[in-house]
Amino acid sequence: MTGSGERTTATSGLTEELLINVNDFETRVALLAGGMLQEVHLARAEGYSLTGNIYLGRVERVVPGMQAAFVNIGLERPGFLHVRDIEGPRLMLGEQEDRPLDIRDLLHEGQQLMVQVAKDPIASKGARLTAALAIASRYVVLMPFNAHIGISQRIEEEAERERLRRDVEELRAEQGLGLGFIVRTAAEGVDRAVIDTDIRVLARLWDKVLEKKRQVGCPSVVYQEIPVHIRVMRDLAGPRLEHIRIDHVETYQRVLDFVRDFLPEFIDRLHLYQERRPLFERYGLEDELSRALVKKVPLKCGGYLVIEQTEAMTTVDVNTGGFLGVASLEDTVFRTNVEAAQAIPRQLRLRNLGGIIVIDFIDMQDDEHRRQVLRTLERACEGDPARVRFDGFSSLGLVLMSRKRTRESLAQQLCEPCVHCDGLGVVKTAQSTCIEAFRAILQDSRSRRDAEGRLPPGGEQPGNGALVGGPMEYLIRASGSVVDRLLDEDAEQLAALSREIGRTVRLQVEPSYGAGQFDIVLVQDMRRSG
Repeated sequence: MTGSGERTTATSGLTEELLINVNDFETRVALLAGGMLQEVHLARAEGYSLTGNIYLGRVERVVPGMQAAFVNIGLERPGFLHVRDIEGPRLMLGEQEDRPLDIRDLLHEGQQLMVQVAKDPIASKGARLTAALAIASRYVVLMPFNAHIGISQRIEEEAERERLRRDVEELRAEQGLGLGFIVRTAAEGVDRAVIDTDIRVLARLWDKVLEKKRQVGCPSVVYQEIPVHIRVMRDLAGPRLEHIRIDHVETYQRVLDFVRDFLPEFIDRLHLYQERRPLFERYGLEDELSRALVKKVPLKCGGYLVIEQTEAMTTVDVNTGGFLGVASLEDTVFRTNVEAAQAIPRQLRLRNLGGIIVIDFIDMQDDEHRRQVLRTLERACEGDPARVRFDGFSSLGLVLMSRKRTRESLAQQLCEPCVHCDGLGVVKTAQSTCIEAFRAILQDSRSRRDAEGRLPPGGEQPGNGALVGGPMEYLIRASGSVVDRLLDEDAEQLAALSREIGRTVRLQVEPSYGAGQFDIVLVQDMRRSG
């Protein structure tokens, strides 16, 4: 199954609600289907997703070996532009033939060009760019460097496809436009006059983009995607959307103006939420968002999923857990896998996980069971607005799929690497930490003896930099769990170490230290000084 990036029918037969929570420091938009959270969009004070923004950029480096270029668009890191996202006509370079195979025939260092962010910067990667610019309205997508007219593949009726194509061709000719357009799924059954309005708005918008390009320096942004609360109304509003609830008066008024101009059929569905109880709390979304950050996802049958995101891919492991079944092992496995196949697409969409996804279903012996699980997974993905592709079961029994990634995942937006585990997701045990501390003390003691000659037990020789008044001793500063182990299970080893190095080893609890953290300090025993 593939998608076009437009929204299709969500969970079949379920009504939808759009909740928009706004305050001075954050805007959150949640889409619910049948009362269940399906999708979340966040915009914070420092900015939202850059996807869709158009920049006048400068080519910093052309890399023939990658058939790509790095383009400075004014962000922290240059963006990445591959040759397949470039065509001569789109760069207004005058080429009329097919795209050259070598990027050096298209770009050179220092060249200025307009590019659009296709994927946000993620982790250490810069933004993914494209020269195939596209600006969307409710019913039409403008392709300014392409004269093609396309119709969404999800409009299946041939007569309707032909009507829409004919309308757009005639409207474009009437307005004297040489621009390309793609008719979106939402335009199915829409009157010609409405599409005419969309085309006129997009044409005026493109004129403003070109005007700004002439006025600004390079690099600069020449077009910014509309605010999140307007964009989700444009992209997510469909026939199943029954209510739009907004808890902020000014935002409610802006959305109302947009709906009145572009989506008048939704005016009666727009509501200002004024209850004392916070909007997201009223619908239980705060807890749902917290659960979306946890790796383990319980299934109703008693099984569970383990979802782990890495930079290279996302893995999903399916487990039977406490589900014992009622007939046979194969039946238990099949039922667990079917429920997992229904739950996984929602989790991917809710967590906004993209890229390569590997699903490790529980091994099934029956080929028909495998086919049913895969069909269930495909059907559950039909409501996902992101493009999804499947590669079926591999020879190892894994299902490989991909989901288009355009912005950071929910975890990347809300979280940062743990300061204690440094992003590993695990921390060293107290026992491992104790052993590392012992090893550090032993190594330091031996290095000092090698440098200064063997010292008499219990003290420093005068003239070697020691403080007169008391012997030197080691101090281990660590978390409470580590100190507890040193005083209990490892007490004998600690005493043996002290005898071997000829020094006292003291302990100090540091409440701010996490598991695996410790310091070794050589100090003077002031208790025995003087």
